[in-house]
Amino acid sequence: MGDWALVVPTEEVDRLDGGHVFASPHPRLAAHVLSYTAQDYRQHERRTWRMTPLGVLTLSIDFEAPVRRLESGVDLPASAVIGLRDRPLVAEELPGRSCGISIGLTPLGAYALFGLPLREIANSVVGLADLLGTRGDLLVEELAETRGWAARFRLLDERFTAWLGAELEAPVLGAWQRLQHTGGRLRVDRLAEEIGWTRQHLNRRFREQIGLSLKATARVARLNRAAVLMNGPHALAEIAAITGYADQAHLNRDFRALTGCTPTEYRRKQ
Repeated sequence: MGDWALVVPTEEVDRLDGGHVFASPHPRLAAHVLSYTAQDYRQHERRTWRMTPLGVLTLSIDFEAPVRRLESGVDLPASAVIGLRDRPLVAEELPGRSCGISIGLTPLGAYALFGLPLREIANSVVGLADLLGTRGDLLVEELAETRGWAARFRLLDERFTAWLGAELEAPVLGAWQRLQHTGGRLRVDRLAEEIGWTRQHLNRRFREQIGLSLKATARVARLNRAAVLMNGPHALAEIAAITGYADQAHLNRDFRALTGCTPTEYRRKQ
């Protein structure tokens, strides 16, 4: 899988009172699960979070969580799944304790775990129980009752290994992997030629199973690659050239549209 980055300024994360524990899933799950992140912190003030589109679906297991709501005023469910997106997600979080585990899923992993076309949850936030039924509720309870983050991570490994089922079509998975590997720098017509399907058929099957169009997926992959490079010494003009933007102005426009801030503003807060 290609690099992916959560474009949240470091200064926002540093204000949280508490810590995080990071872990990798068992190697047998590497194609399906990218990461485990345990968090236990207390937020003392109302805060607004803006999350960029990612090349990953996120699953949150909440043992305790403050009220979180969208700009529309709709409360987000506890223990939620965030599907692939082609636009930022803006949510308000009220003061309170946040304790649980965030899990990064590849499209292959999400498709296998939930057993449904990812089009159904694209640009959406869905409760885990709505996707896994009673299994989802029981998983949250079982994890909450397990002592220690390491033991909880092992339990997740066991449950995911047992529950993974359906598989993406090989051409769809291949197209996804090529776009991630190239950081979105691959023309759709060339990709279709490599796969052996027509452009129209590939885009239709890709959108159904992945949830986004080929073009949107490439745009997100390019943005995420640029965000990774911004953590290094490269000048913005150089990053634009490396990642396939027409110029720095193009990078600025796309970055602002997908993250809500300019590359310069983002870099300043890191």
